[in-house]
Amino acid sequence: MSTPLLVQAFAGLSAPALVAAGWYGLRLRRTVAAARTREAGLQERICELEQERDELRRTASCDPLTGVWNYRHLQITLDREIERSRRAEAAAAEPRPLAVLMLQIAGFDAVVAEHGRTRAGAVLRDLAQRLGLEIRRSDTLGRYGGEEFLVLLPDTGVEGAVQVAERLCWTVRRHRLLNWTPATPAEPDPGARSGLTAAIGVAVLPRDGSHAAPLLRAADRALAAARAEGGDCWRGALNRAENPPQKPGRVSGGLSQPLHSALSQAETMPQ
Repeated sequence: MSTPLLVQAFAGLSAPALVAAGWYGLRLRRTVAAARTREAGLQERICELEQERDELRRTASCDPLTGVWNYRHLQITLDREIERSRRAEAAAAEPRPLAVLMLQIAGFDAVVAEHGRTRAGAVLRDLAQRLGLEIRRSDTLGRYGGEEFLVLLPDTGVEGAVQVAERLCWTVRRHRLLNWTPATPAEPDPGARSGLTAAIGVAVLPRDGSHAAPLLRAADRALAAARAEGGDCWRGALNRAENPPQKPGRVSGGLSQPLHSALSQAETMPQ
């Protein structure tokens, strides 16, 4: 067979193969492009799901009315901080203090009666947000129930807890009602006090309890003592003889009388 005939024969045989190869190549490119499109869509969906998950976590841990942490998050954080204190004590043979402040707002019923529950809820939310500004980023403020809040202060002893309690009492006492003028957004009215006061019970680990339950009971007893004194003050989880009743008042320097009492008690406490 002559050379031209061989060339024509090979050309006739290779033409279908070339067509098939081109078709398979085109199909492969389309498959790769479709896979990349699906991958991009899946990545976008994963990002959306992660955002929804984070939002669900935040919603599950936040109080819907006040925007601060809820009871569930407080329980988890308290257990974690107590365990961290135990590990630090076991490793360094030195206790790591943890202060618990149980705070109850008084006078809220009068706000509800005068302004209604919707506006009263806005007042409570504004007050909770302002209380959150008075603590550190490492601290935890949450709604314990009703008008009660719980503050967890890691690495804080008696003196530090007393200062925070005094500051929170002052914040509640100085809180002003929101301006409900329709033409302006809700903001504090410079001429109207809310009439709210705070009673605070202070308990410190490990002095007042080594577990969550006894620590909360100690803070609750201290809160009951503060309420018995008329509120607008704080009390520590001490024996009655160590924590004599005092009326809240102002002294020189801008500190209340219970603060000086607690500081003197803290100085005499064994370290």
